Amino acid sequence: MPSRRKPAKPAPVPAPAKMPPAPAWLRPVILGLSAFLLLAWLSPQAGDSDSWWHLKTGQFLIRQHRLPVPDPFAYTTYFHSPSHPGPAYPGEETTRDFNLTMEWLADVALYAAFAAAGLAGLVLMRAAALSLFSALAGLMVYRRTHGFYRALAATLAVAFVAHHFTGDRPQYFTFVFFALTLNLLDARRALWLLPPLFLVWANCHAGFFLGWVLIAIYCAEGLYRRWRGPWPQGERRLWIAGIAAIAVSGINPNGFRVFEVLRNYRHSPLMSQVWEWQRPALLELSPFTVLLCGGLLVLLWNRRQARLADWLLFAAFGAAGILAFRNIIFTCFVGAFLVAAYVPARSKARRGVPWPLLEYAAAALLLAAAGLLIGQGRAFQFHAYGRTPVGAADFLARHHVEGRLFNTYGQGGYLIWRLWPQMPVFLDGRMLNESVAQDAQRILFAADDTGGKSAQELLEAYGIDVIVMDCFEPVSGAAYYLPILLSDPNQTEWKLVYRDDHDLIYMRRPAPGVEPMPLLDGLAGMEEQCFFLMSDGAPACTKGMLDVFTLTGDHDRARKWAYIRQAAHLE
Repeated sequence: MPSRRKPAKPAPVPAPAKMPPAPAWLRPVILGLSAFLLLAWLSPQAGDSDSWWHLKTGQFLIRQHRLPVPDPFAYTTYFHSPSHPGPAYPGEETTRDFNLTMEWLADVALYAAFAAAGLAGLVLMRAAALSLFSALAGLMVYRRTHGFYRALAATLAVAFVAHHFTGDRPQYFTFVFFALTLNLLDARRALWLLPPLFLVWANCHAGFFLGWVLIAIYCAEGLYRRWRGPWPQGERRLWIAGIAAIAVSGINPNGFRVFEVLRNYRHSPLMSQVWEWQRPALLELSPFTVLLCGGLLVLLWNRRQARLADWLLFAAFGAAGILAFRNIIFTCFVGAFLVAAYVPARSKARRGVPWPLLEYAAAALLLAAAGLLIGQGRAFQFHAYGRTPVGAADFLARHHVEGRLFNTYGQGGYLIWRLWPQMPVFLDGRMLNESVAQDAQRILFAADDTGGKSAQELLEAYGIDVIVMDCFEPVSGAAYYLPILLSDPNQTEWKLVYRDDHDLIYMRRPAPGVEPMPLLDGLAGMEEQCFFLMSDGAPACTKGMLDVFTLTGDHDRARKWAYIRQAAHLE
């Protein structure tokens, strides 16, 4: 008879042990490490060519208690060019006064940081501002999603782009105010801060009109939601605060002339040549193209849930980035925020690795990255760019040289900082007189065609007594030919009195105690400058040196530079 006993129940399988959660202190540590990494990452060396005239302007404002109008720093600002009489484009006079006064408060802040702590103060203020700008992208993501690592990823993505905008210039004030305004509008909180924020912004940088665009976007979203249903909560406060912010932004030395000046810029010959106004390449893989395309893809994927404000933000600032390189930082801010906010959620474990271990790994990676930057000397660089004409300025100051100075575009800012009021400059990064800038190009490239005055004639027309110049165009590396012209043995008017691996100095009448050098040493000085540029990662000057010695018929040196250029893999 078969047994009626029930089969034994299988032993219960024990549940897998749960990984204990990460300790409460770990995420604050990750935040602290992230902040430290941002400060380290965004603190490369100080003092690009424009920083110095911004510092001098801030110093002038504090000491003189007035705006720098008329321009005190360049003697050619109101000069009638002998070869290009009249304004270079319609509205140049209006644009000139606008540029002299639009950044007065930021210039004061920059100089105050420098006066308090030197270049360290300048670097740390910029690093803190760009870190805050990056973190505000993460704050927007966290407020929308409550995702800690989404927010951290957005912050680091924006910081990666901001690393390419680390000039000590008023533009980074606009970055911060843009991000603050966007956060206030998106959160619909503390909207009363908008008017005072815009009042400060409008006196720091002309980019305050971007805040108008942000207000218009969120007001348009409110109107759309009102059309679809009840009036959104807090919408009246948004309109009142937004209109008040736009109104008070007119309290600045130029009122509401910013759009008139932007229209004038469209006719400026110089703006078509300056690199930051060029269009970025859309077919190259870069953070800009990744975040631009990523923002569009996540909006299309979530088109039913995406807010109208997000579409309008992408359209406005995506177009701005496509139109000019200087705007891509706003495109990337919006793109990073959209990607992090809309990308589908993922599980808390990947391939069986418990999430707390990943949090420890994130902390270790952040610490290692900061350590690597510091170990390589790429963080907290409290010194100026190596291409600054320190030696030439020291020479002129030591010998109390006076007279009318000719200098190149990139050197003007530092020479203003060091030599004004002893020697006003010929031109600088402000480019307040574009006809003069065109004459400077003819002088530097020793133009002698029949279409205009020659270099020698222009030097005479401007009454130049002293020439201070580096020898290569900063972007293309093309060689300036003026040293070739002045090295001609039949030329006796100009004397070479100084050379180093940054600059040459020529004088008509050498100052007391200054001994002239052989004129041909100017060509040797060009070679020294090119070797320095190569060591600084800019080997394009080798083509210029090859052209120089081919033109002068020095075939031995031409062959040498052809070999150097080939060794640098440029041919």
